[in-house]
Amino acid sequence: MGQTFVEKVFSNKLGRKVKAGEIVEVIPDVAMSHDNTAAISLRFTEIGVSKIFKPEIHVIVLDHASPAPTEQYAQNHKVVREFVKKFKISNFYDVNAGICHQVLVEEGFVLPGQIIVGSDSHTTTYGAFGAFGTGIGRSEMAVIFATGKMWFRIPESMKIILEGKLPEGIASKDIILHIIGRIGAEGASYKSIEFYGDPITDLSIDSRMTISNMSAEVGAKNCFMDPDEKILEYLKPRARDPVHVVMADPDSSYETELVFDISQLEPQVACPHQVDNVKPVSEVIGTKIHQAFLGSCVNGRLEDIAVASKLIKGKKVHPNVRFLVFPASMNIYREAMAKGYLTAFLDAGAIIMNPGCGPCLGASEGILARGEVCISSSNRNFQGRMGSREAEIYLGSPATVTAAAIKGEITDFRVL
Repeated sequence: MGQTFVEKVFSNKLGRKVKAGEIVEVIPDVAMSHDNTAAISLRFTEIGVSKIFKPEIHVIVLDHASPAPTEQYAQNHKVVREFVKKFKISNFYDVNAGICHQVLVEEGFVLPGQIIVGSDSHTTTYGAFGAFGTGIGRSEMAVIFATGKMWFRIPESMKIILEGKLPEGIASKDIILHIIGRIGAEGASYKSIEFYGDPITDLSIDSRMTISNMSAEVGAKNCFMDPDEKILEYLKPRARDPVHVVMADPDSSYETELVFDISQLEPQVACPHQVDNVKPVSEVIGTKIHQAFLGSCVNGRLEDIAVASKLIKGKKVHPNVRFLVFPASMNIYREAMAKGYLTAFLDAGAIIMNPGCGPCLGASEGILARGEVCISSSNRNFQGRMGSREAEIYLGSPATVTAAAIKGEITDFRVL
């Protein structure tokens, strides 16, 4: 019997064959943390060691509340900067870089076959590059700082196959929202999801990252997509280490196999207050909004900004709506500016913000007041996620978000 991706990647790391359910201990290839490094550093100090084990595997990015919007966040950032200097962590990106998951990819830290941990649940994003990426807790990251080691229970694997041709304009965000709505928020709890099918192969790198990012919303431990030529070409000028592709064996055994035909898919919207409360846009058309948010680690990339810019060019943001645009990184900001995308937003009355997480977690600019409604391209819509617990958040693709910003209500972008 062959091995799944997750079984094989850990087998390669350990130099022996492992199987699902086994508990193993490994030194990850990359360990990422962000603003929460401040809290992690305190736990590291409590452990009582005097130096960091393998500082070169650590990458720290200040992105969740950047620049610092409050005194407390400013103090946290100060703690992180001092920690980085004290322990000589060279892979540090301050508040001008962008969102951690985008920065790590752009800077060549994410490679096929690697084991990458992050103190952020959306570390599953790296599965788009054929890596094992998973979120861990702050205490676990503190232990990695101290010892370099992390234990895992090898997860069982789920195979998801996409069939059909994606309708014009429908995005990977619609695909993953549809899947989340079908299998539920715990439908892949602690599972390794492997995505296959021609629709996955046809997707751009940006679009694949969207699906792998939101695999966290069904409880997945990690996800995996084959690192094909698109991925390998992207990595050539970026990779910091040799690339070693790891793929599942053809005769692998999966706990669950699911097939989704996307050929008739329409725009999808996740309604308050759960990500798996997904409905076709046709069922929520007319819902008034006060704010539209384009950005986050799931949909703040150049492809997303390009789609939104094309839709809004020559139009105006509705007078009752604030349209906030947060590029996912400074590199994306520069590219979008060079291509004229940002001008289209500015002419329409949108607000271009600095690269970072922004209002996604209610810690920075753009939070919601009581009774307000936001449609967001982010990955979570929990009650109180973006400010007031009496606000409502809908999730949609960049096209759906932009169309709502123009119309002042949720609408189908295809008939805008």
